[in-house]
Amino acid sequence: MNTINDTTKPTLILGGTGKTGSRVAQRLAARGLPVRIGSRSGQPPFDWNDEKTWKAVLDGVGAVYITYYPDIAVPGATEAVGAFSRLAVESGVKRLVLLSGRGEPEAQRAEEELKASGADWTILRCSWFAQNFSEGFLLDSILAGEIALPAGDVKEPFIDADDIADAAVIALTEPGHFGELYEMTGPRLLTFAEAAAEIGKASGRNIRYEQISHEVFFETLKQAGIPAEFFGLMTELFTDVLDGRNTYVTDGAQRILGRTPRDFSDYARDTAATGIWEEKK
Repeated sequence: MNTINDTTKPTLILGGTGKTGSRVAQRLAARGLPVRIGSRSGQPPFDWNDEKTWKAVLDGVGAVYITYYPDIAVPGATEAVGAFSRLAVESGVKRLVLLSGRGEPEAQRAEEELKASGADWTILRCSWFAQNFSEGFLLDSILAGEIALPAGDVKEPFIDADDIADAAVIALTEPGHFGELYEMTGPRLLTFAEAAAEIGKASGRNIRYEQISHEVFFETLKQAGIPAEFFGLMTELFTDVLDGRNTYVTDGAQRILGRTPRDFSDYARDTAATGIWEEKK
C-alpha cells in the first residue's frame, strides 16, 4: 500500500545531529511535524553499539530516517542496519528511509538487509557530500589553505546535503517512494583540485590541492590521532571507493526532488558567505 506514514506520530531521525539528520529534523519541525532525535544524548538515548537502546526510541514513532555512525561503509554496519530494520518492523514501524553510499560494498549489503526486513523502504544512495569541505574532516585543510589527498584526477559528483535532506523529507512524508532506490549525485563531475579551486574563488583565498601518496596520507591520519573507526573508513574511501567507479552523474536526485540538484559552485558561494572559510588571523 503506497501511502504516506502517519505524520501525527514522531519521525525518528537516527544521527539527528549529523550533516543530513540535523537538516531533516529542521525541515520536519518547520512543518510542525513531531521529531525524535536518535542519538546518545537524546531522550530516550540511542546508541548503534548498544541494542538495548533500540526498542525505546522506536516506541510510538511513525517512520525512521536511518543513518549509520560513523559510516554505513564500515564493518558491522550491515548487521546493525538489518537488525534495527527488523526490530522496527516488529515494533510496527514500517516506513524506513536509509542513507546509503555509492560504490561501497558494505553499504549495498546493508541496503539488501533493509529490503529483506519487510519494511516499506526507500534508499538514498549518495555521492560525496559537498559539506565535507565545510562541516567535515576537510574543513581544517581549507582553513590551512591546502587540501592534501591521494585522490589524483578522479572526478566526483559532489552532492549537497541540503538536497539529501529535501529528498529524505519527501520520502518520509509523501506517497510514491516505497521500494525506490535513488542514486543521488550533483549535476557535474569535479576533481578535488577543481573543487578546491572553486572554494578558493568563492572565498577569495588561494586554496591549493596537493596530490600525496596513500602512505603519506595514512601517516598524517595516524599523527592526527584519528579514531580507529574513521581510519578504517578513510582507508576504504581512498584506496577502494575513490578509484573512478563513481565517476558519472545520475538522475536520482532529479527524480525525487523534481528539480536539478544544486551545483557545487552554488554550495561554495553560499558557504563562503557564512565566513566559515575565512583565514584565521
